[in-house]
Amino acid sequence: MIIVTGASRGLGRAITERLVERGEEVIGLARNTSGLKINAIECDVSDYASVKKASKEVKRLKKPVKAFINAAGVASMNMAVTTDESTVQKLIQTNLVGTIYCCQLFSPIMLRQKQGSFINFSTIAVALALKGESVYAASKAGVESFTRTFAREMADFNVRVNCIAPGPIRTDLLRGITDTQIEKITSQQVIQRQFQKSDVCDLVELLLDEKATSLSGQVLNVGGV
Repeated sequence: MIIVTGASRGLGRAITERLVERGEEVIGLARNTSGLKINAIECDVSDYASVKKASKEVKRLKKPVKAFINAAGVASMNMAVTTDESTVQKLIQTNLVGTIYCCQLFSPIMLRQKQGSFINFSTIAVALALKGESVYAASKAGVESFTRTFAREMADFNVRVNCIAPGPIRTDLLRGITDTQIEKITSQQVIQRQFQKSDVCDLVELLLDEKATSLSGQVLNVGGV
């Protein structure tokens, strides 16, 4: 069984659909589960009580958890000086704290199994220090640091923890971003083109593959930096 947060839209939905296509049993976590054609649990990752409730529901299923994919996230493309307090809190609480909550509360399942994999999500904006994304990048930089350290904490239990850092992928998070702005970002990547949701799904499959058991504590920047 694989659990995916943010399963109702964007990358989370694309990943969920890809995993279902390959025959995986998937449980989606989302604030709004209407329209999802898989087993789904309503969950707000930014709320500890909500994540704890979801983890208890999963534990009651008494099924092994192969992987947990932290795909839920929010974005804001603003200069730090013009980002209001509520947006700062939402970015940090959802992207960073939400990832930590999920890893904290679902890892006991994998610890008992002595196997499993966490896949977290960052952004290439961290490595490229993109202007106008300082608060968003800060929330994701925390995810990268947490991933590296949490991987060491889980290593003795045969649980791997990795992170994917996409560039500008066409999802709801890019609403209002122009093609010119996207090209300005992709021009700083090693591979200078815009990647698609399918490319990210390919990386998820790679990290889930048994041939990737040597990878843990890694951040994969889509397009390269």
